[in-house]
Amino acid sequence: MVKARKYVLRSHFSGVPKREDLEIVEEELPPLKDGEFLCEALWLSVDPYMRPYSARLPLGITMIGGQVAKVTESKNKDYAVGDLVVASFGWRTHTISDGKASQVGTGGVRKIDPSIPLSPSTAVGILGMPGATAYFGYLELCKPKAGETVVVTGAAGAVGSAVGQIAKIKGCRVV
Repeated sequence: MVKARKYVLRSHFSGVPKREDLEIVEEELPPLKDGEFLCEALWLSVDPYMRPYSARLPLGITMIGGQVAKVTESKNKDYAVGDLVVASFGWRTHTISDGKASQVGTGGVRKIDPSIPLSPSTAVGILGMPGATAYFGYLELCKPKAGETVVVTGAAGAVGSAVGQIAKIKGCRVV
């Protein structure tokens, strides 16, 4: 049996996050069924959207978030031991999945292409949700033109950092 540790939301964040807001809970995972595979987390995402989004979630849920994980056991023909995947499994060390659904109904599980010569951690960073948000949000919504001035606040985090870089590539002045 595999023991998983997970961060459980015990109270909605108010002010500075406190230790009491989350509780580390250990659970024993059941044996795999046909069509399932076991993943071990390698990288977890910690993103600004989590704070306001988690306020809408029920207490007792595993803290939301994406992760890059390694398949450590499999009874699913599409996922081999050693495959790296990215999914919204939340803040937990181990997850059993069928590859179709992630936590809180947010999409499925995607394999990470091992031929990409970048750290797999980029799947929860610049090549993941923050990067896609910056790319499509800035280019599709703002439609930047060379010579324009773009102001990115210091509180913009990963998305804002990427927007600043994209703006420079597009010939904008970035403040």
